[in-house]
Amino acid sequence: MEENTEKMPIRCKAAMSKVAGEPLEMEEVEVAPPRAHEVRIRILCTSLCHTDVTFWRMKDLPAMYPSILGHEATGVVESVGDGVVEVAVGDTVVPVFSAQCGDCADCLSDRSNICSGLPIRPGGMPRDGRSRFSFASTGEPIHHFISVSSFSEYTVVDVAEIVPGGIPHEMACLLSCCVSTGVGAAWKVAAVEPGSSVAVFGLGAVGLAVTQGCRMHGAKRIIGIDLNPEKREIGKRLGITDFIDPNGTDGRTVSEVIKEMTGGGADYCFECIGSTSVMAEAFKSSRMGWGKTIVLGVSNDVAPISIPSHDILRGRSVVGSLFGGLKPKTDIPILAQMYLDKELARKRHIPGGKLG
Repeated sequence: MEENTEKMPIRCKAAMSKVAGEPLEMEEVEVAPPRAHEVRIRILCTSLCHTDVTFWRMKDLPAMYPSILGHEATGVVESVGDGVVEVAVGDTVVPVFSAQCGDCADCLSDRSNICSGLPIRPGGMPRDGRSRFSFASTGEPIHHFISVSSFSEYTVVDVAEIVPGGIPHEMACLLSCCVSTGVGAAWKVAAVEPGSSVAVFGLGAVGLAVTQGCRMHGAKRIIGIDLNPEKREIGKRLGITDFIDPNGTDGRTVSEVIKEMTGGGADYCFECIGSTSVMAEAFKSSRMGWGKTIVLGVSNDVAPISIPSHDILRGRSVVGSLFGGLKPKTDIPILAQMYLDKELARKRHIPGGKLG
């Protein structure tokens, strides 16, 4: 007879980050049962996001060690804590790092997607700040990573950070970060208008998702910028009309090239790398009068962005975008339906995935 584990700790394997920049180590860990308003999930599929790499390299806060990284995932509910009614054992779900409690001022407002009722608490669960992970051999606590920690066979996530699934697992996990972040930035944060010009700095998974979002919202010209020339073809399949390799501009800056191509600068510029120097270059590439720069990349330092004040006075603007401005429980199901309706091609974000 199969043992009922719903109210018991589970022992499983997890990829552990113990020292900044050092290889992850496989360890046996103990995952506590979910407490009130929590869900324990068996991870079915997880992917690597550049944010994981950024935190893995960090030597100081907000990175914490030892920890279990990973935040793009999908899984099946193994057990639920008291007060959980949205999902049940056996449901397929998408865990997300961004909460939606539904009750705070931010969740009730259309102007914010950053839940103030359950903010991220570094290293622990959002309600009590404590960990549900420990080393099986010693009982020593292990830090959570932005509320998900999907590089483990099992994890515990707050129900406010759970979205019901229902689409192929290898695709669904990308909705928990990169695809939602990119498409959402074009849709919710920039509100890209039909016929507009766009520049996307960095054509990783997030940048490619931005490209799709801009195409879906009618952008006429989408310029992709990346040091990897191989990104040209995949970018064009997703909607890029022009490609710039910063190493092939004959000594000109990228902003100079973009201004020449667009007749003064792009209407919208998206920074998807996490480099403050690229953020400044993206701003310079935006059009005077109404150009909007959207910052999506996560930087691993605290260096300021250098922007001349007189350029702000002339109508340019900069805005940050966390999780694409999306409210996860409200908006991820919309993106999932776009995939089912074949409006959103997520397979193109997966190495080795079909490009047709």
